[in-house]
Amino acid sequence: MDAQGRGQAGDIDPADQWVLNPHTGEYELRLTPSAPQSGIPGPRRAAPSPNRAGVPAGRTAKPVATGRTVPPPRRRGAPPEEPLPGRRGRRPVKKKSTAKKALLWTGGTMAFVLVAAAGGGYLYIRHLNGNITSVSDDGASTGGFQTDKAINILLIGTDKRTGAGNGSYGDKDSVGHADTTILLHVSKDRTNATALSIPRDLIVNIPDCETTLSDGTTKVIPGTDDVRFNTSLGQDERTASCTVRTVTELTGIQADNFMVADFNAVKTLTTAVGGVEVCLAKDIDDEDSKLKLSKGTHTISGEQALAFVRTRHSVGFGGDLSRIGLQQQFLSALMRKLKSNDTLTNPAKMIKLAEAGTKALAVDSNLDSIGKLKDLGLELGKLNVKNLTFTTVPVVDNPTEKVKATVVLNDATAPTVFDMIKNDVSFTEVKKKAGASKSAEAAEEAARLKGTKSAASEVRVRILNGGAAAGSAQAELEYLQNEEGVLKSENAGNADAALAKTTLEYAPDQADQARRLAAILGLSGAQLKPGKSVTNSQGLPTMTLTLGKDFKGAGVSFTTATKAPEGVQQSTADKVECAK
Repeated sequence: MDAQGRGQAGDIDPADQWVLNPHTGEYELRLTPSAPQSGIPGPRRAAPSPNRAGVPAGRTAKPVATGRTVPPPRRRGAPPEEPLPGRRGRRPVKKKSTAKKALLWTGGTMAFVLVAAAGGGYLYIRHLNGNITSVSDDGASTGGFQTDKAINILLIGTDKRTGAGNGSYGDKDSVGHADTTILLHVSKDRTNATALSIPRDLIVNIPDCETTLSDGTTKVIPGTDDVRFNTSLGQDERTASCTVRTVTELTGIQADNFMVADFNAVKTLTTAVGGVEVCLAKDIDDEDSKLKLSKGTHTISGEQALAFVRTRHSVGFGGDLSRIGLQQQFLSALMRKLKSNDTLTNPAKMIKLAEAGTKALAVDSNLDSIGKLKDLGLELGKLNVKNLTFTTVPVVDNPTEKVKATVVLNDATAPTVFDMIKNDVSFTEVKKKAGASKSAEAAEEAARLKGTKSAASEVRVRILNGGAAAGSAQAELEYLQNEEGVLKSENAGNADAALAKTTLEYAPDQADQARRLAAILGLSGAQLKPGKSVTNSQGLPTMTLTLGKDFKGAGVSFTTATKAPEGVQQSTADKVECAK
């Protein structure tokens, strides 16, 4: 809401309307007409309804010191002012450190720029709710993040040229494709996060998408195979929910929420924080992006910041993958700026950041209020930037093209990257916090793998399909018999219920067989379930292997990688890198 919407005319900066109350140690919103003020504002009171003279009933007006202004009477029919969060009437509260309060207010500002700006705004000014635009998720997401689970947020930057000055960039009539897409994964324990960039020119299969159109009607937009990823948004009336479905099909990771921003987001957010410092390893003069900077460090904002993140022909190999690296360096620098005391302890800057962030965003319908954004921001605010890794979906040049314009998945490394994110594995070394009960449980699970192992020929097991693709039980059976020598095995059909993870149940006297099969398949101690044996088709006691939804294919190990494959590009947000 602008100043006029709050009952004031004129070009008023919201940041100038917040003043420090020395009696409470808190910043308060002053909506008085422009007039000289003393350097010491009076304490704010939760006042009863005023009479026509602007004086609370039962009281008389008191003289006002020279240079002070009296807030005007509230308009008839207007809602009464509410105290700021944490205030209780006139009772003074203990003054807290400005830095600590700023840290609380901003919440996620030290996490990711768009989420951070919105999350930080809630406890600071409540009128930001009206800035937020929401878009239906059409059932594509999980239904929203949860505080006790890992979080996956899909961040989509479109190439839509709306807004002042943006029509001169490239295709001014673009419907707004998924130009820059990042899947942000935050670990369950909030110690680390991974920001996975998805190349816009990656060849993917876009699934059928149930979509809510701008007029409120819904339709199913047919999917298309072997097309650029960026067409998952905008093309054929596809909305952001279709991009979410495409990412799920590509990676196997379903987003909890999504956010969409256009060109204006970069310009307004960088201006709000007073610019971002970037580093260049060489001079850049890019005619397409209109970026002209000399070698060294520069503080950029607004149009210049937008030009920086759009530059590709003057860095690296001159393609979209080089631009992704530049964007990751920029986002790292922006996050370091957001975390700095220069931002956190500057109320005027935080006001502008919150205003800019909420106006720059379109969020999914499960994240459509400042309250929800605040909750998400506070979760993200627990992160340390040194444990936030930027990486990119591993790709190779499209082998079907003579002139290389698109890329395809690198089948040797991409599945491992996706698997690490799905299984909440950090790309950085993080000390895990484990309680006594968790440590004891982990020790018990590890003990199941220790001990003698029987020969593969002595392993007797039946295989059930408990959520894997059709035919998986037979495929795994053939692998075990033909490749691993587990001849006493059989396909027992489908399980009674679907499982998220594969399990192996066995009787105590079959522990040596279980350890052998675990070694063959890469099963963890947690997947081994001491229990009882069943009788197989020959009337003999046998173990039960139930393939869950985590089954990736016959002979594929169930062991989750603990570090990224060699050659996978990655960087952390705390490191200063210079664009080359």
